[in-house]
Amino acid sequence: MAELKGKVAIVTGSTRGIGRAIVESLVAAGASAVVSSRTPEACTRVAAELRGRAHDAKAVGIPCDVRSWDACRDLVAGTIETLGRIDILINNAGIGAFAPVAEMEPATWDAVIETNLNSLFYCTHAALPHLRDADDAFVINIGSLAGKNAFPNGAAYNASKFGLIGFSEALMQEVRYDGIRVAYIMPGSVATEFNHRTPGKDEAWRIQPEDVARSVIDVLSYPSRSLTSRIELRPSQPPGK
Repeated sequence: MAELKGKVAIVTGSTRGIGRAIVESLVAAGASAVVSSRTPEACTRVAAELRGRAHDAKAVGIPCDVRSWDACRDLVAGTIETLGRIDILINNAGIGAFAPVAEMEPATWDAVIETNLNSLFYCTHAALPHLRDADDAFVINIGSLAGKNAFPNGAAYNASKFGLIGFSEALMQEVRYDGIRVAYIMPGSVATEFNHRTPGKDEAWRIQPEDVARSVIDVLSYPSRSLTSRIELRPSQPPGK
């Protein structure tokens, strides 16, 4: 596992699912972490649970609605005030809404794009000045295989994840000489409560949140001369059709 002692990470959408697994792995590797979601109570609870197992690392909860530029700016400012620095930004927050274009409400479209795509710009833009001051900084964006494989009823979600790839690729080229490495991870079917679903007992074939977290740690583990800029993560044995 990567040795991240002394590093500070922000993980959006980290009170459950993939984000929770990521923040747990970061703290286990010695990093101090900011737990963030729209629910203040959940942020406080998860951060307290992590502090109970963290040794020298710290965990703090800072609520943030990533659809808001002001809230993302406050998230970064709160991290600097509390932990003094930012070395790693993991843009994980995301939602799904699936319907034909003809039937999707504009407000639903806006919610998906604002949460899944606009938030990348807001959080990254706010964090970049501090990441430039860090030694070997990272931005890791959690995408989806839906960012390269469009499907019916997925126009909003597909658009947001296709956009994540474009954003990540451009940012990677902009900041690589500033000592900031940019990567994105594209999981397939993950066993989480995403989109208000409950994983079934017969879904052991799905990727687990811990698998995505391991990919994050793997990206952070490479020497500074190397960058794993894109990871596609699929179930190895999905159900046969």
